[in-house]
Amino acid sequence: MVKITLPDGSIRETAEGTTAGQIAEIIGAGLAKAALAAKINGQLQDLSTPINSDSELSILTSRDDEGLEVMRHSCAHIMAEAICSIWPEAKLVYGPTVEDGFYYDIDLDETIRPDDFEKIEKKMAEIIKSDSPFVRVELGRDEALAKLADDKYKTDNINRANGDVMSFYSHGDGFEDLCRGPHIPSTGKCGAFKIMSVAGAYWHGDPTQKMLQRVYGTCWANKKALDEYLNFLEEAKKRDHRVIGKQLDLFSFQDEGPGFAFMHAKGMVLWNGIVDYWRSVHRRYGYNEIKTPIILNEKLWHQSGHWDNYKENMYFSEIDGTGYAIKPMNCPGGCLVYKNRRHSYREFPLRVAELGLVHRHEASGVMHGLFRVRQFTQDDAHIFCTPDQIEAEIIGVIDLIFEMYKAFGFEDFHIELSTQPEKHIGSQQIWDTATKALENALKHKEIDYQVNPGDGAFYGPKIDFHIKDCLKRSWQLGTIQLDFSMPERFGLVYTDKDNTEKTPVMIHRAALGAFERFLGILIEHYGGNMPLWLAPEQVRILPISEKTNDYAEKLKSRFFEASLRCEIDDSDEKIGAKIAKAHSEKVPYMLVVGPKEAESDSVNVRMQGSKDSKTITTDEFLKITEKKIADKDSDLVF
Repeated sequence: MVKITLPDGSIRETAEGTTAGQIAEIIGAGLAKAALAAKINGQLQDLSTPINSDSELSILTSRDDEGLEVMRHSCAHIMAEAICSIWPEAKLVYGPTVEDGFYYDIDLDETIRPDDFEKIEKKMAEIIKSDSPFVRVELGRDEALAKLADDKYKTDNINRANGDVMSFYSHGDGFEDLCRGPHIPSTGKCGAFKIMSVAGAYWHGDPTQKMLQRVYGTCWANKKALDEYLNFLEEAKKRDHRVIGKQLDLFSFQDEGPGFAFMHAKGMVLWNGIVDYWRSVHRRYGYNEIKTPIILNEKLWHQSGHWDNYKENMYFSEIDGTGYAIKPMNCPGGCLVYKNRRHSYREFPLRVAELGLVHRHEASGVMHGLFRVRQFTQDDAHIFCTPDQIEAEIIGVIDLIFEMYKAFGFEDFHIELSTQPEKHIGSQQIWDTATKALENALKHKEIDYQVNPGDGAFYGPKIDFHIKDCLKRSWQLGTIQLDFSMPERFGLVYTDKDNTEKTPVMIHRAALGAFERFLGILIEHYGGNMPLWLAPEQVRILPISEKTNDYAEKLKSRFFEASLRCEIDDSDEKIGAKIAKAHSEKVPYMLVVGPKEAESDSVNVRMQGSKDSKTITTDEFLKITEKKIADKDSDLVF
């Protein structure tokens, strides 16, 4: 007999060799019906896996992220069988899961088009209806290579795989594919699916190889979940910052500068609103602002460690026969500023912020509007402190970040602690000390966090802040990175209480991350309907006729003196057309004025996204808007 420990801590005894699926049946018929896969001692396995020793067991269903991932991986195989059934000459390459779905790379001379999706889906539905079991067969490496000797793609997959045993999965009418698994018990367990798109993809990303066809799909537990996801995509499409940016004349990209954003006048109003707020918060938290050069001598990047760890992402130049690099990060420049004079422990903590313009090479295929660019402004700061100040400083940074996120309307977020990566600098003792300091700060703030093993920066562990927007999409923004190594590399010192020189601890941190990316996130979060305090045009005055144009001009002057961004639509359009235009251009407040309003010094207020209107005095309107702007209030309703 073997002992099986379940997630709730209960223990079941069962005969040796009992499968995970059979244990699910023992627990209950409902669980057995919903079961998709198992987690045995932390490893994902098929339900058909026998358990031969005392083990911890979790039965996974579509309610579990890992269970849903197994379903999606199985759906990729079902799609592959359908494609091979329709195009027998198709060669399969590989088909992993991705966020919210899966893809399969196919070598096929005939182009798969969106018009073909329906027949692929129809064939997939037939395969699912057949409820054919997924059957696993294991072969030795040499036997597997001999079996697939004529298939260069699968042979390559075997050569790249670890271990001496290769697994194959078959289902349906003789379909078989090399795969490590696991899979759902049978095709009938696959939920609701849809083919989403097809794109070109080079084998292993190598442009010298043949272009493959990458067919993307999505799969969900049921049709309701699929429909919700498709509706989400439609809403996200409406909020695409690239479309809204063009519609509202905020920014553009030009062929003369791929990956470099051109900020237009209205976009700069948004940009400067973010910058002004950023500066005001940092002043309150005791930061001083600096500015360092964009191009610095190549020797600096060797000294900092970026040359060995980041060279492939950097741009280079030559000045007077000497090599230079365009900075990908601001920290080495910050170290030079620190080193420019002597420092005492009495100055610490020393908080130094920089809105630094950096350049990082991105492949043309991955650039995406403001989200992935080659030039961006990083809201960096570097804190130099003593070891006993670390925890308090990290807590202060957390407080600053939370305050800023709330002001921009983000209150749903999660925290990750990323630990030592394989490629790193610094001793193990330094890494252990740094990681422990970050853990202590998070525990002091009683913040729930998850560990992200091996994803730290090459110079130290980090805390990452992931916010969720109104569509529940997650975005990584802020980061806190603890660095004991770079100060040593740059010979940074301070005079301590005992009059000896010591090396300071350096905390790298960003609150919003790249301003360009944050602006794109903000546009999509609000769908272009920016909060009043950020809106490029906060108020538009709409005279009913030219008889009230003079009153409109007087209002504009008063609003200008009150620092409200205001324009007048004095066109010959009818008032309904003016209102519609202002709505389409996302103006928060539209003020309709006619002879009655002019006589009573009032305005008829319409709010963005509403058909309702309200007449109030001009003084009252100014008082209300002034408070909403000061409070960073995103609600336009009076």
